[in-house]
This record gives sequence, C-alpha cells and structure tokens, in this order.
Amino acid sequence: MTDLGMPRIGEVAPDFAREWVEFPDPADPGHIVRADLTWLLSSWTCIYGRGCQGVVEGRADDGCCSHGAFYSDPEDEQRVVRFAGMLKKKDWQYADTGRRDGISEDDELEGEPARRTRTVDGACVFLNRPGFSAGAGCALHGLALRTGRHPLETKPDVCWQLPVRRSQEEVERPDETKVLVSSIGEFDRRSWGPGGADLHWWCTSSPAAHVGEEPLYLSYGPELTELLGRPAYDELLRLCALRAGGAVLAHPATGAAV
Repeated sequence: MTDLGMPRIGEVAPDFAREWVEFPDPADPGHIVRADLTWLLSSWTCIYGRGCQGVVEGRADDGCCSHGAFYSDPEDEQRVVRFAGMLKKKDWQYADTGRRDGISEDDELEGEPARRTRTVDGACVFLNRPGFSAGAGCALHGLALRTGRHPLETKPDVCWQLPVRRSQEEVERPDETKVLVSSIGEFDRRSWGPGGADLHWWCTSSPAAHVGEEPLYLSYGPELTELLGRPAYDELLRLCALRAGGAVLAHPATGAAV
C-alpha cells in the first residue's frame, strides 16, 4: 500500500495549506456551512476521455467507473432503477445484462452491507466501452444530455457528487446549542478510505485535471446547489467571488470599528 502522505508520480502531495470559510445558511440558522475555498477556487475539471488515466492501471477508458457506484440510500437506488428503465438498447451497451440480472448487487462498505451498481467485464454496468455505436461513457449521463436533464438527476449520488465531498455532523456549542455542520471539500485519495492508496491515479491531485476554464465553485454550481440548497449556494457564490478578487473575509466587528 502506498503511503498517502507521499505524492504519486504526476500528483501533488495530499497535505498542504488550505483556506476555509464558515457561514450560516441564510435559510436555516441551525445549519452551518464550512467550505474549502482552496478547492472551490481551483481549476479542476473532469478530463474523462481526454487525459484521464483511470483508477485501475491499464483501464483508462473506465475513468472512475471500474468499481461501480455505491448507492447513498434505497431512494438513490430506486431513482437510478427508474432512469435505467428509460434507456434503450442502442444507447446502453449492457442493456441485456442489466435487464436480465438487474443493475445492482450486494457488497460491503466500511464493514456494513451495502448496495452498488453491478459490475460487468471489469466496470460499471452503465459504462459504455470504446467502440460502442452510441459512444463511450456513462449511459445514464448520456440519457440526461439527450433529454434535457442535468446528469445529477439520472446518475447515482456518488457519481455526480465526485470530486466534491460533503460530510455532515451535529455539533454542540459551548452554550449547549446544537447546529448541523456541512463541510464541503475535496474528495481526495483519503476520502476513498484505505483503498484510496491503491488507486492507479486520482484526478483531484493531478495537475493534468486542473485545466478548467472557470473555477470549480462555478462549474459545479448545480451540484453544489443540490448539496447545500439555493440560499446557501448563493452565499457561497458571493464569498468565493470576494476571495477570488483578493478580498480578505474580515471579522464584521473589525469592519464596523473601522
């Protein structure tokens, strides 16, 4: 197993200074958002099919789909089942397999029973391989684009959230009040758990993937809105824009004193 404290060839080391911002959700005073500005102001973009090396050596065409996708909950699976039913054979290479055997299978996640998309021939059942008449890539992603939807509607939650990681915890403050804290950050190698060390390549730490034309907080606007809600995303948008302009997010009492 590779030491996650050491950089992989072509990747930056995982430990470096990060700048975070914390703010209350304008729509819910009991909800606090913590956001990694270093990550959200980065120029990361998905380079699937144009330089992605894949998480399994020798399977670059899989991207990050080699191991299938774990569902976040039964509702997530049911939603994917519904959209899978809209796929036609001409758009889905493994339609026969998915309809015969089902699109999901049992597995374990962190020692607990879990469900994920079925894997076929070494990758997710929804992944069309190079040479397929409809083109390579996720069949559910293609469905969204053809039907005027955003891919976050049709794909498993983890697929559209990557490489953003949201973690949530209830925190008790010194005055014994409680708030829900949502942290928005980078889904780096460590976020995969112990298996992250064994990935052949991972995009968030690779300069090859930091070639986007706009910062992540803009390019991932729909996903961040879905994760946080519109009012919280609008505030995040404002704070990111301030920081991108070089402004220091000063204490309001200091500003009032001046």
